[in-house]
Amino acid sequence: MIKYVTDSSCDTLTYAGEEVNVAPLRIYTSERDFLDTPELDVHEMLDYLLSYKDRSYTSCPSQDAWLKAYEGGDEIYVITLTSNLSGTYNSACAARDMYLQDNPNAKILVIDSLSTGPEMRLILEKIIEWKKEGKTFEDISADMPAYLSSTRLFFAFKSLHNFAQNGRVNKVLASMITKLNISILGTASPDGNIEPNIKCRGINNVISNLSAEMTKAGFKGGKLRICHIENEELATKIGNKMKELYPTTDICIYKAHGLCSYYGERGGVIIGCEC
Repeated sequence: MIKYVTDSSCDTLTYAGEEVNVAPLRIYTSERDFLDTPELDVHEMLDYLLSYKDRSYTSCPSQDAWLKAYEGGDEIYVITLTSNLSGTYNSACAARDMYLQDNPNAKILVIDSLSTGPEMRLILEKIIEWKKEGKTFEDISADMPAYLSSTRLFFAFKSLHNFAQNGRVNKVLASMITKLNISILGTASPDGNIEPNIKCRGINNVISNLSAEMTKAGFKGGKLRICHIENEELATKIGNKMKELYPTTDICIYKAHGLCSYYGERGGVIIGCEC
């Protein structure tokens, strides 16, 4: 049996009629924790985290969660959140090794996306498309590095509160961004770190800067996947702008779930594209 497996930051349960098996991440504080499953009330989680004044954290799926996702598979493709922000990749690899002890004939490809959200979704879609075209496990393993080098992640965040609360950015900087109503634009670096690099005000400036950055990165009208955190208006306007520039582009806009909503925060958008 072929199985497609991701952690929950990929934000998808099916593609092209294929089931996606998901190992959930967890968002937690000293008071509460939120398991990133379809049942999670993201709106309520965001309200709570906005009012919470102490540190918040995320934790990767357990090896048991990965093993449950692998169960019954003999050809398994696994896509994880960047290893530079999470232990998710290492946990998935440890579970792979355990699974292979009991299932020595199975084949498991674990892919460190060096990214999150929509870029993970692009990788998942490509693997499923390749399998439908008849590619073998060995073909996909050989072709995957080239595909990974052709995809990019961009984002526009209106808040860095949660990044500050878990110690990833300076709290004073995060507070200033909120008070000045500045949007932070950035990308995922080649080694899988999040790199904010542009500050701007106003929705038109956000759209023009994002479209310029994607074009500069080599986007010419490939797939575009946009997830938003309670900001469908901005996501739609970005999609419309890219469609205007590149009429043949394939665009999908959808709501972010727990992990991407935690980092992107209310009002944020995260974009994956083929360049």
